[in-house]
Amino acid sequence: MMPSQGNFLDGPKLALGITRFWLIRHALVEENARMCLYGCMDVPLCPDSLIAQRPMYRALAARLPRPARWLVSPLSRTHQTAEAIAEAGYGPQAPMVEPDLIEQNLGLWQGMDYSQLTGHLNLPPHPFWAVGATECPPEGESMIDVCARVGRLLDRLAADYAGQDIVAVSHGGVIRAALAHALRIHAETALHFSVQNLSLTILERLDAGWRVVTVNELPGV
Repeated sequence: MMPSQGNFLDGPKLALGITRFWLIRHALVEENARMCLYGCMDVPLCPDSLIAQRPMYRALAARLPRPARWLVSPLSRTHQTAEAIAEAGYGPQAPMVEPDLIEQNLGLWQGMDYSQLTGHLNLPPHPFWAVGATECPPEGESMIDVCARVGRLLDRLAADYAGQDIVAVSHGGVIRAALAHALRIHAETALHFSVQNLSLTILERLDAGWRVVTVNELPGV
């Protein structure tokens, strides 16, 4: 896949009027955070993984398009991941913080140990997610809510930045929600997608609709 060309400030146009989204899940968070439901809590990245996965950052830096409009969620783990890609060879970029790229809000359940969650659920958990798609944690949001939020965001960005490359460093739930929107599938189905840390998912918006190019592409693998 060839990166787009042109002057970024002039609003480069991709061939056939394609708006392309390069969605990256943030790097692995530190070990203690992984022991609980951290949802949209602001937890740090694992320092050992930042070192061990340098080849993946270099591969991402080489794979991503130039020029591109960069977005991150409000959480520091996406900012740190974007910085690591820049330092690995992509070069300086100034990502814009997009609030709707934030991970699912698990409300009062955030910070809870996974072993404690079962007694709080109203519905069976998803086999590949902590809660079912229609489960809404108290003072939080369901994956149905996340899909609606992310769908509105993608449509807005596709209209505002038509014909451009958009690199968004975000979260596993958000990327699954983006796939649900592009494929017009239920959130429960979208949660079956594997979206690993530092993986790349590429979506395209054409006049005819959304197209999925790749899902869970692991850099350098």
